[in-house]
Amino acid sequence: MFGAIVVGTDGSSTAQEAVRQATELARVLGAKVYLVSAYEPVPEGRLRDERRGVPDDLQWMVNPREDVVETLDQGASTLKESGIEVETLAREGDPADAILDVAEEKDADLIVVGNRGMTGAKRFLLGSVPNKVSHHAPCSVMIIRTT
Repeated sequence: MFGAIVVGTDGSSTAQEAVRQATELARVLGAKVYLVSAYEPVPEGRLRDERRGVPDDLQWMVNPREDVVETLDQGASTLKESGIEVETLAREGDPADAILDVAEEKDADLIVVGNRGMTGAKRFLLGSVPNKVSHHAPCSVMIIRTT
């Protein structure tokens, strides 16, 4: 029934609960999980400034996706520990758009999001992600009550 599940995360407690419940669902159904996180573009000047304090051999680690990659790695480790096949995807831009794009690209059967939204660095109004996802999803949506 649900062979491909997309779940968005920003590392918040709401997102962690959505990931936890998506993990349980995927485990029971034998589904693959696509774990998605979005990030804002970072001006190249800021990246250059941040790289100045880093040794030359580690400067490649200073990039606009570094925080998102860490968040995705943490979420993926939880899924992998439960024996779930997981693919992580970091996308630049709006979190709801990232989730919707991945759901469409991967022909997902289900999207899982928390009911309080993903606020990430205070970029979005509370609840905007689940609201947008629920109105534009190409598949079923499960909104997890996290409050």
